[in-house]
Amino acid sequence: MTTDVSPQQAEANRTITLTVYILHAASLVSGGIASLIAVIINYVKRDDVVGTLYESHFTWQIRTFWYSLLWGAMGWATVWILIGFLVWAAAGIWFIYRIVKGWVRLTEGRPMYVA
Repeated sequence: MTTDVSPQQAEANRTITLTVYILHAASLVSGGIASLIAVIINYVKRDDVVGTLYESHFTWQIRTFWYSLLWGAMGWATVWILIGFLVWAAAGIWFIYRIVKGWVRLTEGRPMYVA
């Protein structure tokens, strides 16, 4: 799974992956704009992490963004019948879980398992 990369590139990949987790976490107080920046970084830097354990983290982060956006839109569409508030709450808990789990696995030097 791992491609041979220089120690400097491996550290740069780890730093950018951590930065993206931090941006996602910051989006909880920034109204989501930090997550948008994070996913742009994911797409721009994706080729740099192919074949490394960080590739699975990038996939995890990208999916977290898009599914959160989907659940947010579903909450918006159903807020008028009050179900949207429950959708938003569940999506928020799920988002926090995804960020914490990914951050912990990154800190442990372990890949994410994504299907």
